[in-house]
Amino acid sequence: MIELKNKEPNILVIGDLMIDHYLWGKCERISPEAPVQVVAIEKETAVLGGAGNVVHNLKALGAKVDVLSVIGDDTNAHELKILLSDIHVRGDALIVQKNRNTSKKSRIIASQQQVVRYDKESTDDISKESELKIVEHFKKNITSYDMVLLSDYGKGVLTNELTRALIDIANKHGKKVLVDPKGEDYTKYSGAYLLTPNKKEAIEASKVNIKDEASLLEAITKLKSECSLSVGLITLSEDGIAIYDDALRTHPTVAREVYDVTGAGDTVIASLGFSLACGYDIDQAVKFSNLAAGVVVGKIGSATATLNEIIEYESSLNKSTSDSHIKTLEEIELLSEELKKRGKKVVFTNGCFDILHVGHVKYLEEAKSYGDVLILGLNSDESVSRLKGPTRPVNTENDRAYILASLEAVDYVVKFYDDTPYELIKAVQPHILVKGGDYEGKEVVGQDIADELRLVNFVEGKSTTKTIERIKDGHENNYC
Repeated sequence: MIELKNKEPNILVIGDLMIDHYLWGKCERISPEAPVQVVAIEKETAVLGGAGNVVHNLKALGAKVDVLSVIGDDTNAHELKILLSDIHVRGDALIVQKNRNTSKKSRIIASQQQVVRYDKESTDDISKESELKIVEHFKKNITSYDMVLLSDYGKGVLTNELTRALIDIANKHGKKVLVDPKGEDYTKYSGAYLLTPNKKEAIEASKVNIKDEASLLEAITKLKSECSLSVGLITLSEDGIAIYDDALRTHPTVAREVYDVTGAGDTVIASLGFSLACGYDIDQAVKFSNLAAGVVVGKIGSATATLNEIIEYESSLNKSTSDSHIKTLEEIELLSEELKKRGKKVVFTNGCFDILHVGHVKYLEEAKSYGDVLILGLNSDESVSRLKGPTRPVNTENDRAYILASLEAVDYVVKFYDDTPYELIKAVQPHILVKGGDYEGKEVVGQDIADELRLVNFVEGKSTTKTIERIKDGHENNYC
């Protein structure tokens, strides 16, 4: 998954844009006017929903994204453009159709439970004039994109005629089209690379009751054949994702905790599109998509998953290698900023950690206990030699980094090449800086940057120098 870092595929999303509006509050009484809850609103938020959530998920993964859709000439349209602008997505390809309501879905949440939802939107098909404008824009710009995603929420943008025209144009230019479908008739999606129906939708569209592997195979092959798809795919909720090209296989889900499945389908198509556009094959893309979905269902409301969150999540499932936790200066700077935005307390420490021993491990475990994420700055080989002498380090920087990254207490390792980690600390901007107890009363590099300095006492008698001395003594006395 590390190979997806710094990839920026150009992806176009076409479909039904909407605003997911949330009113958050508490309920402590029943209304005297009617037997209904009275919710005292404490917070109000709005995020992109529908095709907009697909856009947001793609941006979170690092893609360059454009969006093509039809909106109304109302206040909701203005708010939607602001939400797109907030994630640096242009709204110049949004076609305004008069007398059309831009979709907005408002949810009242009391004590983390949805109480009621009310919608304001238009669901009739867009006008022929709007269809022609979309096709014209699509033809003009199709060569700019690596992938096209159609997000159909049945709100009238992806009409039968328009959908068929878009897929036909994309195929003529050799561009894959991925579709999150709606309704029971999937023939309008014929020629797409794949569709992403869930089990219930696939049963309705295929007219096959999926109850075992045989019926799953029947349904998925039927949809693939009838819609002339390159790959058949059905999402199976807690059972994972099934795919079929020349053989059926099911990739199991990796969700650990499920709080809210809102928008999970948007994450699936976005992560599939992103990873396929980056060169993954279909099996790799499905595995990646499962991890992304596992992240978002652990959040409340329409949510996104960043590449760093997915890597972190994969690691928590023991599915990642230690080198995925070794970062460059540029990577850790961006990651630290993201962690803080997610409310994580960042701890930083540094050292040579040449021959790892119990003193090191206990020190790192205590350092980690001060926050949520421990970032370890590791002296490079040249830096260690300048500090410790020409015979050190015993272990190379790459070996030391890999071993440290495998420790449960250490979240990320970053090598630095100067005599001090000052520039690295400046990049991380940690909440807490940790050093050994021997720095008591001394000036610590970076303490002017961190919010707080903590000193940790070393385990008596444990050090790399003493370990080397014991090894030498053992050799001299033939205790090899």
